[in-house]
This record gives sequence, C-alpha cells and structure tokens, in this order.
Amino acid sequence: MSYQVLARKWRPKNFHQLIGQDHVSKALINALDTDRIHHAYLFTGTRGVGKTTLARILAKCLNCEEGVSSQPCGVCSSCQEIDAGRFVDLIEVDAASRTKVEDTRELLDNVQYSPTRGRFKVYLIDEVHMLSSHSFNALLKTLEEPPPHVKFLLATTDPQKLPVTVLSRCLQFQLKNMPPERVVEHLQNILQQEGVTYEEAALWLLGRAADGSMRDALSLTDQAVAFGQGQLDAAQVAEMLGVLDHRHIMELLESLVNQDAAALMQVVGRLAEQAPDFSAVLEDLSSLLHQLTLAQLVPEALPGNSQQQAKLQELAAGTTAEEVQLFYQLAIEGRRDLPLAPDPRTGLEMTLLRMLAFRPQGIPDLPETELAASPPKPRPPESQALEAAAAQGVEVESPAPQEPPVASSQPPLAAPLAAPEPQVEPPAVVPNPEPPPSAVTQVPAEPAASSGGLNNNEDWLALFPQLALSGYAASQARNLCLWERQGQRLIFVASPKAMALLDQGFRDQLHEQLTGLLGEALELVFEAHENPQLDNFSQRRERLRQAEQARLLEQLDNHPQVQELKARFGVSVNPESVVSASELQENRLH
Repeated sequence: MSYQVLARKWRPKNFHQLIGQDHVSKALINALDTDRIHHAYLFTGTRGVGKTTLARILAKCLNCEEGVSSQPCGVCSSCQEIDAGRFVDLIEVDAASRTKVEDTRELLDNVQYSPTRGRFKVYLIDEVHMLSSHSFNALLKTLEEPPPHVKFLLATTDPQKLPVTVLSRCLQFQLKNMPPERVVEHLQNILQQEGVTYEEAALWLLGRAADGSMRDALSLTDQAVAFGQGQLDAAQVAEMLGVLDHRHIMELLESLVNQDAAALMQVVGRLAEQAPDFSAVLEDLSSLLHQLTLAQLVPEALPGNSQQQAKLQELAAGTTAEEVQLFYQLAIEGRRDLPLAPDPRTGLEMTLLRMLAFRPQGIPDLPETELAASPPKPRPPESQALEAAAAQGVEVESPAPQEPPVASSQPPLAAPLAAPEPQVEPPAVVPNPEPPPSAVTQVPAEPAASSGGLNNNEDWLALFPQLALSGYAASQARNLCLWERQGQRLIFVASPKAMALLDQGFRDQLHEQLTGLLGEALELVFEAHENPQLDNFSQRRERLRQAEQARLLEQLDNHPQVQELKARFGVSVNPESVVSASELQENRLH
C-alpha cells in the first residue's frame, strides 16, 4: 500500500475532529440538530484551515444513510464514498479552472435533476472568487432559489472579490488561522500516534513556519520527518526551513541583558558565518523581546517550550521593563534603517551597540534631605540671639518671618523696578530676670532625626535612601509601601502589576538589607493591593517635586518685579520654566 501523507491521513472526518474552528462547528451542529439547514454556505479563510474539509463533513451529515444529523456514522457507503472523494452526488468544482460563463451554465443545467444516490445533491465550489462576473450573474438566480434537493457550499480565500449579490445569498463563516500553540498541540498528538520521536522546539519551528495553516504544518512535518530520518530534531528542522538557529537569538538577548558588548559581537560573528538575512535576525530578536515583556508582566501568557520559558523568566529578572521597551523600539527602527547601512552586518551591529549605549541608567535617587532625617541646618544669627536670650530668662519679641529666597532656573531679573523694602530692625531684647515660664517665647526646634525604627510607611520612606539597592532591584523597591508592622512581620503592598515583577532574588535582597540596617530578625510579606492609599517612594518624590514647583511658582509670580512686568506688558510666568535648584542640579548630573 502506498504511503499517505499526513495532511490526508489525518483530515478530520467529523465536527469533533476539526481543530480550531469551534465557532463554525457549533453553528452547523445546532443547525443540523434543529433542522434549520440553509441552502447556501460560504466558508472563507486562508489556505489550509479546513474550508473544503468542513464542506465535506457537512455533505456527509446531509447524506449519511443513518439520517440527517451532526454526527454522521462514517461507516455507511455514502460516508465512505464522500471521504474517498467519489460520491456521485457531491459535485466538487474548481472555479479557478472553470471561470467561463459556459462552464457555469453547464453546471446549472444539471441542478434540476434529483440526486442519484444521496438525499441531497451538494455543489462544492472551491476558490469561488475566481469565477467571472458573467458566471456570477448566471449563478445568482439558482443560488437564491435552488431546488429543495440542492445545497451550495462555496469556499474562498479572498471573499472581498465576491459580489455583494452573492454574499447576501449565503450564510458566511470566517475560519480562523491556526496559532502556533494550536498547531504544536495537534502535531504532538499526531506524532505520538505515528510513533515519531521529536523535540518540542522543532514543533514550534514548524508551527511558526506554517503561518496559520494546519495543512502547511502537516506537509512541513512530513518533509521534516524525511529530512531527519524518522525523527524531528530542532537543529535539523531549522536547517531544513532555512531559518536562524533560535539559540543564537537567545544568546544575543542574554548578552544585551548582561551588558556584555564583547559577547554580543562574538554571537554576531557566529551568525555571520551562516550568511543569514540580518533583517530576519532583528525580526526574531523583536519577537523574543515581546516574549520577554510577557515574562515580566504576564508570565502565564508566555508561549513557547518550557526550556525557553524558563530562560526568558531568568532574563526577565535581570532587566527592567523600560530597558526591554527600549530594546524593542531600537530593533524595530534598526530593521527599518538596515537598507541605509554600509552593509547589513554593520547595520545589525550598530543597532545592538545602540541598545547598550542608550540603555536606561535608572531613575535618579531623591536627595536624602527630602525624606530621610538630615543634620540640623545652621540657624541665622537672629534665631541664635533669641534662643540665648530665652535661655537666660529674658523676654523676647519675635521678628516677622522672612520670606525665603526664590529659587528658579530663570536668570536674575533686571534692576528693581520698585523702591527697596526697608530693612527689618533686629529684635528688641528686654531684661527680665525672673520671668514666669509662660512668658518665655520658645523658638520651634528642627524635626528630630529618625530613630531608625520601621513601624509605618513614613518610616519606610525615610529609611529607603539608606538601602544599598540599584538597577532593577531599586526600581522594584520604589513601588512598595509599608502597609503595617505586626511584631517582627513587615507587610509590604504594591499594585498587582508591580507585584508581578517582584522576583525571589529581590525579596531576599531586601530582607538582607533591612535586617542589616535595623539589627532585627524580620519576616517580609508581600501582598498585591489595587489602591493602598499610601505613597510609595516614587509617588512621594513626585508629590514633593510638584509641591516645591508650585511654591516656587507662587513666590515668583508674587515678586514685585514680576508684578510690574505683568502690569506693564501683560506677560505671565511659564510654569514649565520654573524648577528648583536641587532639581536643576540633578538634571545636570544625569
């Protein structure tokens, strides 16, 4: 007996064997079971997704000797003849080879005659969009009102070419493309029954190469089994398909994450020995970066084999989401600019080196004086005189508070437009050797420095700058809030999306840092909270920055010289141009 290719041997025989088209199967099963059968069906979709197979299954359901049902017996003569393609009342027409109106008229001349053997005469017209406009016009009347014993099943890969007059006379079903996950699952089932050994990575190569077509996947599998002498090896399948070895792309990604430029160039050198399409290298790298983003944010949606998933999750813990987004954008732009490079390899190398050169350096740390306890600032002479007088038991009269100087990124204003304000006289000191305690005006002291305890979120924000964290670990810590402390147990919360990025390595590192700083045996608990109503470090820093900018803007807006300019020329202060001196210094440093 001659060998039968996998695509024909494993062609579905009923609706339950059909892969990936449940939305169509359900509609047809319900129609058959409730006897609501239309006279014309149109099946659309790309090649190899089951259009013709679906039409043949429907023809079996209509002509099975057991009766019309959604489950044909598969053993009667009608079912077997339809499977073999020799049932006399199933007329299959290739519209690509019978485009003339005379062919259509000849076909329609036989419509009026009753079926020879079956219950219905079924016309299966494949690639129906290839018919000429005259053929469509000749078909319209019969398609709309055929005899009760006739059913039309039309199939096409290009429904846009069909006249709307034909579309309106048919029930239309759009068949879906086969995703690689579904193809790999189906191939595993078939190869296990065929007794063929395989590597899962090889099946993923075949699934992607099939590009949505199950028939193409089965044909490529036939070829790969022959190429590999009865087994499917990933390296041999990659060689057969002429695609890049995926291990090299993973090595590129690993070198990018590790910031190892030398290793990056070595991998490119090994790739160049295979004379690859360098545009395809960037395309595969972009696809891998997409999967790396999934590994960071939604690991459960990560496609691919288990080995690749484990590697991606390991790399995801060593880089930030911002870095991956930058790499992806540069890979897309590098692929677009590749024709402008001196040669393709140079274009690839410059794109990869650009990823390292523009790699984000992290978010600038907030100056410790904003959140953490700082050493007392030197007091002005007036304050020192007041304190000395109060200590000696004298009554003092506090002067009016002075406005702090305006800090702005703008250059100093021109000469004053108004008369200078009079100088404030020093405070008068009145001797009083025995004042009652209530008569002494105390000067408020500076806030006391933190004692180093960690009991609430404010303590956490004050302690944060003392943590020796950097890079990805610092980015993760900035998203945390201290919800509460229960004895030696610290409960940290963050948004669900941020919590998904907290890997075990970071948790261990934070535990070690806090234990060392506080000198206590602590237990850290991490919980997802949609809206904890507490500031994390990044939110507090932004809140302080906005408050400082608003204060500076108000002071500048109320300055006499600015008021004079506004009155004379109708100008206004641009809020975006007002920054604090500390923020300006940070921008210069970074």
